[in-house]
Amino acid sequence: MEVSATTWIAMAAGALALIVAGVIARVRVLRKDPGNEEMVRISDAVHEGAMAFLRREYRMLLIFIAILVVVITVGIRNPDIQGLGWKTAIAYLVGALSSMACGFAGMKIATRANTRTAQAARTSINAALSVAFPGGAVMGFTVAGLGLFSLALTFYLFGRAFGVAEAVTIVAGFSMGASSTALFARVGGGIYTKAADVGADLVGKVEAGIPEDDPRNPATIADNVGDNVGDVAGMGADLFESYVGSIVSSLVIALSVFPAQATLGLPSASEAMGYVMALVSVGIVASILAMFTVRTTEGGNPQLALRMGMMSAAVLFTGGALVVTLAAFPNIGIRYFLATLLGLVAGMVVGFVAEYYTSGRTIVDIAERSKTGAATNIIAGFSIGMRSAVLPLVVIAVAILSAHALVGIFGIALAAVGMLAITAMTVSVDAYGPIADNAGGIAEMAKLGPEVRKRTDALDAAGNTTAAIAKGFAIGSAALTALALFMAYMRIVSEAAGEPLVLDVMNPRVLTGLLIGGVVPFIFAADTMKAVGNAAFDVVEEVRRQFREIKGLMEGEAQPDYARCVDITTRAALRQMILPGTLAVLIPIVIGAVLGPETLGGLLAGSLITGVPMALLLANAGGAWDNAKKYIESGNLGGKGSDTHKAAVVGDTVGDPFKDTSGPSMNILLKLMAIVSLVFAPLILMLHGIIGPLLGL
Repeated sequence: MEVSATTWIAMAAGALALIVAGVIARVRVLRKDPGNEEMVRISDAVHEGAMAFLRREYRMLLIFIAILVVVITVGIRNPDIQGLGWKTAIAYLVGALSSMACGFAGMKIATRANTRTAQAARTSINAALSVAFPGGAVMGFTVAGLGLFSLALTFYLFGRAFGVAEAVTIVAGFSMGASSTALFARVGGGIYTKAADVGADLVGKVEAGIPEDDPRNPATIADNVGDNVGDVAGMGADLFESYVGSIVSSLVIALSVFPAQATLGLPSASEAMGYVMALVSVGIVASILAMFTVRTTEGGNPQLALRMGMMSAAVLFTGGALVVTLAAFPNIGIRYFLATLLGLVAGMVVGFVAEYYTSGRTIVDIAERSKTGAATNIIAGFSIGMRSAVLPLVVIAVAILSAHALVGIFGIALAAVGMLAITAMTVSVDAYGPIADNAGGIAEMAKLGPEVRKRTDALDAAGNTTAAIAKGFAIGSAALTALALFMAYMRIVSEAAGEPLVLDVMNPRVLTGLLIGGVVPFIFAADTMKAVGNAAFDVVEEVRRQFREIKGLMEGEAQPDYARCVDITTRAALRQMILPGTLAVLIPIVIGAVLGPETLGGLLAGSLITGVPMALLLANAGGAWDNAKKYIESGNLGGKGSDTHKAAVVGDTVGDPFKDTSGPSMNILLKLMAIVSLVFAPLILMLHGIIGPLLGL
């Protein structure tokens, strides 16, 4: 079996996306006017803080990566263990470093686009959008471009050298490298951003009664830094990992279920894998074309412009995928296209359901409840979060059932690919949000005037809603990608054991796994929420100390020590991210080695069943609390400084770690446990063969 020619097309599409990202960065961001000296000074402080955090995080992450590279390379010397060794270690390293490179490039441009967006907002809202969105698009196209290019290149090189069958096993290591990087980036960035945000809000808004982004608040620079490390580097790593995970799981399943040679009505494994590469290539081209539809006018709705970009990408991908299916793959029937389309539609529905529950009448209801205090605000928001999980789970279930009916388990993998094909646009829209938020902060701190702040607030409000859509996409894709990886794990175990792996819920081992897996998301959420609380406590104490001890600070006659808050938040985030990240890797290996592959299969299923609705609950409740607060701040129900506003701020601070730390990290937890199980499946079987008899299991 030879490597499909579409692998070259995938590499070319990935390279094209990287070229587009480079041109956008140079022409549409860096050449723009950065504003006056004060604006540049504030932007430089945010840039330096963000890049310093990323460098320190990556240094710690490199230690973890190096340990796993050694384990994969030389830790297992049993010749019967396939899928581990130096080849998989190289793929793992490439995947991890590619994800890190995306975060570095995206953050570097995003933290340069903020002041340029603020300066453009002095002219018009469209001028500001024309800087903020391209700034986010650099991250979006870097994620999709580098993800596809590096994965396709790794697959091609190993496929030519060792054959396609072995290359498919090897590139599972690439996905694991992306997953391990993503988890630490999401958890570390999430802890940082919400610790700074909570600390700034509780002391600044509630206790001191000063506006958001007021330059007197010592945590305001840390808060702006956090927006970038959480929603640019963190979200980018999240969707990078989902993107490559969906491709890898499709390759593994295609190799398992299709014959080496095409038969009547059934493609060969090579054709099926080529079809996957072609689909993601079409997705990149569709995203590039859709980027030109994102524009608005003065007084227009930037949220509508961003939604138009998303919809355009989806429509263009649908048309392109249909043409490719009919024209280039004669043995691929229309059923394969429909399975792909089901995933895309499910992703759009999940995203727009998230938008519904975090905007409009929903947030007005939560804001109304704030009139009687923080408790009723929190009750209303939590209720909305739980309700918001219902329809997305039904839609995902229907998509899974329908895709499986069309093409079997490969259909589920195609649905995941379809949902993630327009990742470049999805990440672009999400990464735009922190740029707009930072631009508002710069406008406030540099005293650019109410008209400029009004424009940046409009961009920021649109960013909050589109971020909810992107989080919905991320959660939906996590469900489908984790399920596809889970099925790939079952295939690998069945082949390695020489008999089918059957997960019968009446089997005590499977039931045990389901129960253990069901509580893993709770453990993970508890650890990440506690980490935010611990870090926020340190920030609150530091901000209070500066307000108390720095004479003239509240009068605007002295400068706060911004660097101290940045340093406290950085150290706390990096320290607190270690335990959750390590548990996600160790749990599947330990459970599988001790209790066996059936229990591990139950664990993966149980974590998926509880983790997806929990992720939706956390993300949407947090988004609803945040937008309810912003609704009041826009002048409703007493406006800023009122008791209603203070109650809404408390609700928002509860929701901050919900939507930006624990919720998004849940996506990666599910996928990382699945990919670790897939990569280490042969090792787990061997270890269980030794440990199981000793324990009588």
